Amino acid sequence: MTWVLAACMRQGAVPDPLPPGLLLASQFAAGAANHALPAGLGAHAVTVRFLRTRGVPLNRATSSIALYSVAKSAAKTVVLIGFLVSSSAWRRLGELLPDGAVLIPVAAVLTLVGVATAVVRPLRRPFTGLVRSALADARTVHARPARALALWGGATALPLVQASALACTGQALGLGLPWGTVVFAFLAGGTAGGAVPVPGGVAVDAALVITLAAFGSPVAVATATVIGYRVITDWVPLLPGALVLSAMIRAKAL
Repeated sequence: MTWVLAACMRQGAVPDPLPPGLLLASQFAAGAANHALPAGLGAHAVTVRFLRTRGVPLNRATSSIALYSVAKSAAKTVVLIGFLVSSSAWRRLGELLPDGAVLIPVAAVLTLVGVATAVVRPLRRPFTGLVRSALADARTVHARPARALALWGGATALPLVQASALACTGQALGLGLPWGTVVFAFLAGGTAGGAVPVPGGVAVDAALVITLAAFGSPVAVATATVIGYRVITDWVPLLPGALVLSAMIRAKAL
């Protein structure tokens, strides 16, 4: 389901029609590539290559990645806010929130990047071109209800499907937490861990274990749940995903 939803989002992020079968296969292959590079760069690289083989110009292929990322983050934030409003479980996470001093280096780096992009012309020119292309494609996509539904519907459903897989794994292993709490833990822990650019989702897994333990689950069971979730959703599909990636490269579909 996550590959189907990711394929829907990828199609929703570009105005050009894409072949559904190859698009789904490319997302299957992208899952394997994601283990080699941090922060989803592997999946984005595979998708850009796939779009290029379908005749999408590089600037618009890159713009689609930006639109995909924005929609994914925005929809996940909305879902997280919904759980914050409807549940009191968030009060248990107070001790997990980082100290304000930890955020200072992050803010400084972001500020430096922004200033460099605004001042240095070789950086500013491609950045402004990318922004113009992204805004043009965003207007085109949102003028088509089917594209907008694929983009935002997939972005909203994706974290819920992933969290449900974690909840099912926890239920099988005796985690002892209700579904809503596990979903909230997944959203909160995944958001915190996703800020650390480590390949393979290691930081996300650590944050999930800590968050589930904060909600009252034994650490051993929380660890087993996260490992089981990761094995089912990532490691079991790794070999077939790599084979699909290799086959698509040989067939020049990537």
